[in-house]
Amino acid sequence: MSKHSFLLSMTNQEIMEQLKAASRDLVFISESDYPFDVFLWEGITSVTSENILQKTAHPQDTSIEIVPFDNFFKQAMTVQDWQSPEEQETAKKYQALVLTLKNNLSNLQVYCLGTIEINVYIIGQTSTGDTVGLSTLVVET
Repeated sequence: MSKHSFLLSMTNQEIMEQLKAASRDLVFISESDYPFDVFLWEGITSVTSENILQKTAHPQDTSIEIVPFDNFFKQAMTVQDWQSPEEQETAKKYQALVLTLKNNLSNLQVYCLGTIEINVYIIGQTSTGDTVGLSTLVVET
C-alpha cells in the first residue's frame, strides 16, 4: 500500500468515526425504531439507483424514492417547546449529526428502498470521491 492510498483510507476512516460518534445512541423514529449503521463504498464515485440496488443486494425492481437530504431530517432535528428535555436533547443530537454529514460529505442524498420496511441510505461523497453514509430501517404501514 502506498503512503498516498493509506492517507486516503485514513480520511475515510476519520469521517466514518465522526459519523459513528454523531449517530451513537440515535434511532430513527418510525413505527419501529432502528439505529444507524455507518458504511463505506470505495470506488463508487457517482451514486445511481442502479448501483445502490447492487451494493445493497436489493432486487432491480425494488421501489426507490429519493428524498432531499434537508427534508429527511427536518422533523427529527426540530426542537419544540412541548417536547420533554430528553426529546429536545435528541433533536439537538440530530442537529449535530446533520452538521457532521454536511461538514464531511458532498452531494448528500437520501435513498429509500422498498415499501413498509424501508431501507434508508443517507449517502454522500468524501473528498477522495468515495461514498460514505448511514443506513437505517424505517417501518411505515
